[in-house]
Amino acid sequence: MNLQQFRFVRETIRRQFNLTDVARALYTSQPGVSKAIIEFEDELGVKIFERHGKRIKGLTKPGAVVADVVDRIMREVDNLKKVSDEFARQDEGGLVIACTHAQARYILPKVIPAFRARFPKVRLSLAEGSPPHLASLVLHEQADLAIATESLAQTPGLAALPVYTWEHVVVVCPDHPLASLTSAQARHLTLEQLAEYPIVTYDPAFSGRGTIDRIFETAGIVPDIVLEAIDADVIKTYVDVGMGVGIIAGMAFDPRRDKGLVGLPVGHLFGTHTTRVAIKSGVFLRDYVYVMLEMLSPELTRDVVQDALEAPGSAIELPSP
Repeated sequence: MNLQQFRFVRETIRRQFNLTDVARALYTSQPGVSKAIIEFEDELGVKIFERHGKRIKGLTKPGAVVADVVDRIMREVDNLKKVSDEFARQDEGGLVIACTHAQARYILPKVIPAFRARFPKVRLSLAEGSPPHLASLVLHEQADLAIATESLAQTPGLAALPVYTWEHVVVVCPDHPLASLTSAQARHLTLEQLAEYPIVTYDPAFSGRGTIDRIFETAGIVPDIVLEAIDADVIKTYVDVGMGVGIIAGMAFDPRRDKGLVGLPVGHLFGTHTTRVAIKSGVFLRDYVYVMLEMLSPELTRDVVQDALEAPGSAIELPSP
């Protein structure tokens, strides 16, 4: 057995058993991948993959167990490389942050400049996508961290820690009937009143949209959602041209920046949401990753993070404001 065989097996699973994609990802040939896998199976004495002719279709029952062992071995190999880098190149390396557009646009700009000032030799990359995609990137070690509101806490294999809480805001044009509501009146805005107008809000995978749908459904109200987007700036743009009432995440509205719109807090309608940062359990974290986590939230000290990595899935919540 050798690490190359382990690498081929792991990548075959990650690439949905497409050996052409595996060969491309690992800069080798498809016959070479296939030969290495067959030799590995012969050495183990069990078949790892189900086949239909020459095509791999999935994992066998023993193959699923082997896959878990291979994943643990390769994770520890990766950890060894990180340990080496930590002591040989303490303030150098790379950090890939998987995040939704909202985090990249509204939260990370408050953190990244300070991080860069402290670690100028660390290469930063942002990988944007839907929350399930972000979780997958971390699970497959294609990103070091993922930041999102949905999916992360429900993903096995990830330690998801709270970063901050937020509530939705309704945004309207200054001449809209709802714009005349005072702050006190806005707190009594009802779902029925909101549903009187066309609504522009998030795609179902983003920023608490599932909660919005569920609350309307529970109330027996069918809102007229005329446009869905993954980006709050796009939502605000279409509100500005009179397409409807916008429902966006609170961090995406700034009265100083969004002077052409009026924001009404509606946490009483759609509740409080928690944005989390996720790390794959069992991985070795470079020192600068711990610093980034604490920059995201002062509550995420090294001890808190390490405890979470040792017991993924345990409940960790932010203190009440």
